[in-house]
Amino acid sequence: MEVSKAEWEAQILKCDAQFMQAMKLAKQNIEDFHNLQKQYGYLLQKEMGIYLGQRVLPLEAVGIYVPGGRAQYPSSVLMNALPAKIAGVNNVVMVTPPDKQGTIHPNIAYAAKLAGVDKIYKIGGAQAIAALAYGTQTIDCVDKIVGLGNIFVAAAKKLVYGTVDIDMIAGPSEILVIADEKANPEYVAADLLSQAEHDPMASAILLTTSEELLASVNEQLKKQSSVLPKKEIVEESLKNYGKAIVCDSIEDCINISNEIAPEHLELMVSNPMEYLQEVKNAGSVFLGYYTCESIGDYFGGTNHVLPTSGTARFSSALSVDSFIKKSSYLYYSKQAIEQYAKYIETIATEEHLQAHANAAKVRVK
Repeated sequence: MEVSKAEWEAQILKCDAQFMQAMKLAKQNIEDFHNLQKQYGYLLQKEMGIYLGQRVLPLEAVGIYVPGGRAQYPSSVLMNALPAKIAGVNNVVMVTPPDKQGTIHPNIAYAAKLAGVDKIYKIGGAQAIAALAYGTQTIDCVDKIVGLGNIFVAAAKKLVYGTVDIDMIAGPSEILVIADEKANPEYVAADLLSQAEHDPMASAILLTTSEELLASVNEQLKKQSSVLPKKEIVEESLKNYGKAIVCDSIEDCINISNEIAPEHLELMVSNPMEYLQEVKNAGSVFLGYYTCESIGDYFGGTNHVLPTSGTARFSSALSVDSFIKKSSYLYYSKQAIEQYAKYIETIATEEHLQAHANAAKVRVK
């Protein structure tokens, strides 16, 4: 099941040169952004020789699930593996289902090499999640599993959480566009459709202050969707999960957006930075008329693994933080414990934990 080095390199040779160049540039942008997320430990020194601190440690092994077969998302390989490597994870293992010929997609192979993936296994589905979580005779278990898959993969990740950590339980993709009267309806419609094509359950929402813009966007949606290869998916998504709301002000639009807490939020307004501080809940924010969500998906550098289904109220995008753990340490000298033992005893006694109190007491007899 493991992809040999020879097979790995053979598949990479099939890649398009322009694609490879685009991926190199995307990698650089992703690294530039995520390198700034690195955290460092600290040491606090106090009186009587007391010191305490915190260490920031990388996870030892991480598993990345990457869809395969007919679908191939090399951008997801970069978004999942690069932050892990920047965090210092030494063992990054990728699982991906092969095609009918038993090989992985060339673009996936190239992305994995570019991102520093250590091993690739040709397995998929819930059983791949189980292998990463519990280990098998051929696959070692990992500490965390990241990466998006179908509903069975998502359910399996939920089941193994606790044995290993996971990134999130991801729902269907979402986009919310806030547009003023100056926004280009062609741009607005294109961006709404960019997420609607993901899934029949994907959500595309428009909040605007202009009824005229809304009418023009609806015309553009009909025009642009009619020529899309995934026309049926787009139409079902817009019918069941699409919505447009005309608001009195941009501030009202943002208030509604904060309640929805969308995965992707586009502020397609004049002077978007003036409104950014009002945005409280969003996985990632795209500013201005020209910053389409696709930039974030592939190239800009921000991570595209984002909280969905309103979880942006309390969770964050995948980042370097996702692949670290923090461990504290503490040192008390003989003089320090003699000075402070009575306070430790007092608190422990009030909590009726006499053995705790005694652990301090025996040191100052």
